[in-house]
Amino acid sequence: MGDNIYTKVVSSGSYLPRRVVSNNELSSCVSTSDEWIVSRTGICERRVASDDETTCMMSISAARQAIDRASCDPADVDCIIVATTTPDSVIPAVACSVQHGLGCLSAAAFDLQSACSGFVHALSVADAFIRSKQFKRILVIGAEVFSRIVNWKDRSTCVLFGDGAGAMLLESSPVAGILASHISCDGKYSDILQVPCHLDRGSIVGDPYVHMEGSSVFKLAVHFFESSINAVLGKAGVDISTVDWVVPHQANIRIIDSLFSRLGVDRERAIITLPFHGNTSAASVPLAFDWGCIQGFIKSGNRCLLTAFGSGLSWGSVLVDM
Repeated sequence: MGDNIYTKVVSSGSYLPRRVVSNNELSSCVSTSDEWIVSRTGICERRVASDDETTCMMSISAARQAIDRASCDPADVDCIIVATTTPDSVIPAVACSVQHGLGCLSAAAFDLQSACSGFVHALSVADAFIRSKQFKRILVIGAEVFSRIVNWKDRSTCVLFGDGAGAMLLESSPVAGILASHISCDGKYSDILQVPCHLDRGSIVGDPYVHMEGSSVFKLAVHFFESSINAVLGKAGVDISTVDWVVPHQANIRIIDSLFSRLGVDRERAIITLPFHGNTSAASVPLAFDWGCIQGFIKSGNRCLLTAFGSGLSWGSVLVDM
């Protein structure tokens, strides 16, 4: 028993771009209104990155905040995982530049691409690394500049997404922090949420913007959210009633409401940042988690369930004791 190693969430951090774009501002660009957006998504505003606010820059800012809050020496971090769909370049990985920017010396560093599920998937990978004693201290970051792959003339997508970055610092511990994780995918649904372009000999081939079949995504999101949550609770051998806070991917308030209705859980137990963050893809869950900590909702001793769903279609959940 004494030799068991677990993963503890030590601290978190976040970064939001300076520019705030309201629904009213969007209504001057596309045929929409504040009332229409709020009623269908729950979003009031979102952050949009300026040219200098890159995925790397935001990742470093969020990670540095997490490191500082833990009074950790960057040199003691031995692995960095960046979950992103919007890297600053094809290569190198964003995580490599983050490693250099933070001064994490010889830390392993790589990116993980699983769209909106990315951060939760990265947490699961980091937990496996720590439990297997490969690493002792890992930075997990979710960072996105979705504003650069959104068609700002398409009201079905441009109203949804925002930019930002969130980070968590994980450490090995003799006491269980992360109790269980569950990640999965069903590739037959890959075409209902995609950016259908690729690079070919220096040219972008295909449409470089986000495309989404909204009604299909909605139905599948609620289904796979619920199945993932039930799976992770089953792995941990606990009931949803033991969870203090659910931190869901901030995709759409109607998805969240439907999920909580099916779970039989009061939405007062959800950390919701959707109105002022929008959907920040892989940054969504860590941004919401950090906000919940800053606001004093998430405290030491709480049990949190982090859950996400995204393109792939992919999904996952992590259950953690703080």
